[in-house]
Amino acid sequence: MGRLAKAESRYDALMRLALERGFFQPSSEIYGDAPAGFWDYGPLGAALKRRFIELWRRELVRRDGMLEIDGAQVLSRSVFVASGHLESFVDPIARCGRCKAIYRVDKLIEEKTGIHVPERASLEEMERIVREHDVRCQRCGGELTEFSHFNMMFRLGIGVGGGEAYLRPETCQSIFIDFPRLYRTMRRKLPIGIAQVGKSFRNEISPRQGLLRMREFYQAEIEVFFNPNRVNDLPRARPLMGYKLRLQPEGREEPMMITCREAIDRGLVSSELVAYYLALIQQFYEKAGIPLERIRLRQLGEDEKAFYAVEAWDLEVETSLGWVELVACNNRGAHDLGGHQRVSGQEMVVMDGDEKVLPHVFELSLGIDRSLYCILENALDERGGKPVLRLRPQLAPIQAAVLPLLSREPLTTKAKEIYEMLRMDFDVEYDESGSIGRRYVRQDEVGTPYCITIDHQTIEDGTVTIRERDTMTQIRVKSEQLPQILREMLT
Repeated sequence: MGRLAKAESRYDALMRLALERGFFQPSSEIYGDAPAGFWDYGPLGAALKRRFIELWRRELVRRDGMLEIDGAQVLSRSVFVASGHLESFVDPIARCGRCKAIYRVDKLIEEKTGIHVPERASLEEMERIVREHDVRCQRCGGELTEFSHFNMMFRLGIGVGGGEAYLRPETCQSIFIDFPRLYRTMRRKLPIGIAQVGKSFRNEISPRQGLLRMREFYQAEIEVFFNPNRVNDLPRARPLMGYKLRLQPEGREEPMMITCREAIDRGLVSSELVAYYLALIQQFYEKAGIPLERIRLRQLGEDEKAFYAVEAWDLEVETSLGWVELVACNNRGAHDLGGHQRVSGQEMVVMDGDEKVLPHVFELSLGIDRSLYCILENALDERGGKPVLRLRPQLAPIQAAVLPLLSREPLTTKAKEIYEMLRMDFDVEYDESGSIGRRYVRQDEVGTPYCITIDHQTIEDGTVTIRERDTMTQIRVKSEQLPQILREMLT
């Protein structure tokens, strides 16, 4: 990671930059009653998010020949009965008997004692730890009482009668309930990947750390439907069997580099299909600019896995705040289609060749907001006491800046002509305010990879300079060649 002033943490430096330069900001921030866990993307943040999703589509959805849908955000109660969310999508809470403050008790235990509380620990076990270690209210020191489970879904009343429905806590349920029709109408064969980008909603008890834990957030989810009897019969996986995964199997303290084939042969990964999709998601984050040494695929034990998972890996990235989970890579087995088949009465079984099968599901559930935070933090650097965002060019919110050397004619007129020529095909910015050095610094700060400078030689021979952000080297090219050159540089 780049150097930063020691007086300011990387997290604080990034949050300050994000707020000052229009990446993201708290929602409803002008009001004192603004709820926590909701954030708005400014112009630069929205552009960065759009670029990230475009990269995800190119490197995963199109590369693998997946389908993409756009499902509703409000779903019926029956969906979540079938999925298990009404019963199991809960966090443990406790209330202070004195000031009535509410805490997510498993996280409070970990913060105060260092004891890891398993995902499926009982309320009785957590209350025992609280009493033994005298864990108390952080506000007033009162005793914790009323241990219970809190369902994190947002409940809605629909229409005049207030029929019960919920905001989706994950985007994947639309994929599962749409699967039978998609399988029929799109005429695909197993395995088939179905993807979706959209918002999910979770009523987090303690939203915190900006984009890392929110109540309204973006997900990019992929659900791969497959025949469990043919998980090692995937021709498109073969070219990646020699690719090295950075795996951290359960019980191992550090990640290991191991090829997909060796991971399968040693029983660390269950199948070719799982290894292939783990390879795709790891490669994706490398292309997004995260160094491999800061990525790990950590295997989850029985006490950490989601209630629906039979095999689980988390893709995590190392940050100044520790390891952050970006993608849940779960083998969900037949949990989802089996549950919806049982509750809806609609058959989810399909024909795969001559075999009648209830497809199993492997998912790559990606958190977009926290991915953007990790990409930004990794890109944050410093030069001459000023911040520089070393984003990959294909992710940069502003792809190029057009800068007249001086704010005077005929340089400004020529610069505006070049800006107009580029702006319909590229995200470009025109800036003539201040010295050229100060304008370079402003563009470096928001990650603009290329600055196009119009000077006196431009007027004479039609050439301009292109300055590269990271090396600060400059090349001179004909202005009419700029569209082609920029396209090549931005791929």
